[in-house]
Amino acid sequence: MAFSDVYRVGAHAVITNHTGQVLLLKATYGDFAWGLPGGGIDPDETILEGLKRECREELGVEIEVEALTGVYLHAEINAHVSIFRCHIDAAADIILSHEHSDFAYHDLEQLSAVQRQRVEDCIYFSGEVIFRKF
Repeated sequence: MAFSDVYRVGAHAVITNHTGQVLLLKATYGDFAWGLPGGGIDPDETILEGLKRECREELGVEIEVEALTGVYLHAEINAHVSIFRCHIDAAADIILSHEHSDFAYHDLEQLSAVQRQRVEDCIYFSGEVIFRKF
């Protein structure tokens, strides 16, 4: 990799409700896809700082981080993404940023194959961080 190449680092939160459904946000940009809260890490942040900032911006609430469960290389977009098991207060009022138009809890079967793999790794986390390449 050359000095001027672009390489991305991101972090996302897996937040579930009492029935095990996963919180997803609907983007107002790109392909308007549903995705996990989180995003790109700024150069002056740790991965954990970036995750908390992104979730605070996107959800309008603070998250509680339980564990780093996986680190994934997404070769097509030249990025490493860290996935964390997180919680929000059940009574919290989610206030979306301009980046998202909706939020909802989804069943695992509704997720794309890659998203589902990352979420399942998180939900069934055994204490050993998982590393995968997509």
